[in-house]
Amino acid sequence: MTNQETDTANTRDLVLVRRFDAPCDLVFRAWTDPKALAQWCGPHGFKAVGDQLEAWPGGRHRACLIAPDGEEHWVRGKYLEVEPPHRLVFTHAWELATGENSPETVVTITFRESDGGTEMTFRQSGFDSASSLAGHEAGWSQSLERLSLFLGTESEGPDHA
Repeated sequence: MTNQETDTANTRDLVLVRRFDAPCDLVFRAWTDPKALAQWCGPHGFKAVGDQLEAWPGGRHRACLIAPDGEEHWVRGKYLEVEPPHRLVFTHAWELATGENSPETVVTITFRESDGGTEMTFRQSGFDSASSLAGHEAGWSQSLERLSLFLGTESEGPDHA
């Protein structure tokens, strides 16, 4: 069975669809401008600190999400596609305390004009476990709530469209 927000049937893909009352270029920029991204990225109570954000094909990204208790969670990856203001594709891997990286996933985000706003489809593919997918679903869902607040809009999931 497929949830409207998360497709876990055989593929271990996380799919989140949101609608923002903001133009595509503004929503796209929130994902590619380091100062904007720092304002909303991460679960509730976390602080995002960017170390590197090169939003072009082949460019790298690296950031730290700092938990309320001060624990640091570093993430890194590479941009595979950047098509303003309609599409972003990048890799995503956590830096582990062992010095290694977690299994790499691929994030694909599409932005489509919808009724004067933007419909954003977020897909993260390649999870190695259902628990990893569930953890990312919780984190990204909270991040997207924060993105909605940052944009000054009410975000709508697929049930409200």
